[in-house]
Amino acid sequence: MNAHPKFLATSAHVDDAAIHPLPRSGKVYVTGSRDDLRVPMREISQSDTPAGFGAEPNPPIWVYDTSGPYTDPQARIDIRRGLAALRAGWIEERGDTVVLDGPTSRFGRERLEDPKLAQLRFELKRAPRRALSAACSRIRKARRRWRGRRALR
Repeated sequence: MNAHPKFLATSAHVDDAAIHPLPRSGKVYVTGSRDDLRVPMREISQSDTPAGFGAEPNPPIWVYDTSGPYTDPQARIDIRRGLAALRAGWIEERGDTVVLDGPTSRFGRERLEDPKLAQLRFELKRAPRRALSAACSRIRKARRRWRGRRALR
């Protein structure tokens, strides 16, 4: 398999259109339930409402921002290195996963060892993790929280 030159990892970059600020808005962060948890929000300014004698100002609207770091003017994006591992500390803190030496599937190991794919690989060297038990899955945790809230009613 020969890689198409357009898709080489060494020349990969984020398109400028993806990182330009959105009009009449700015990215802000709200501290979450922990000091190291920052929730991305977008503050959108509104036009004034025309009134009989001038204009009535409208306050900005805050919405949850799902654009990730791409619309943060302070972020430096290098897709060859991947996004920052923001949740790594939280996951490690829980103690319900273990770091693996590498891919555990035959397919994953074959792909990793295939020299023809080397020029497609990014520089991301994050090790895979495995849950210590089935109770670690996100859906199980969500269900447990939901049941707990329901019991409080």
